[in-house]
Amino acid sequence: MKLSRPVSWFLLAFGVWSWFIWITFVKNLVKDGSGLAFNDAGDPTAYFWVHLLLAVTSFLLGTAIGIIGFRGVRALRREAAQAASSTTPDE
Repeated sequence: MKLSRPVSWFLLAFGVWSWFIWITFVKNLVKDGSGLAFNDAGDPTAYFWVHLLLAVTSFLLGTAIGIIGFRGVRALRREAAQAASSTTPDE
């Protein structure tokens, strides 16, 4: 399957964006002082574990989607380089 340039870049950008957003979220989750993520004894709550699982799942999906986009961009660049080299006249 061949991806178009815009789709490849979108998938790559989505993977990077996913990592950026969820790293920020996990940092905020760990620092949570509202009592949602940690109880009074400092132990993680169900809220913490559910949201950590969401973050890990999003890291994995973002990575997979980003890799697909990266491979698409790389394949398009390789294809463009081959087309450019085949159109240059031999001396």
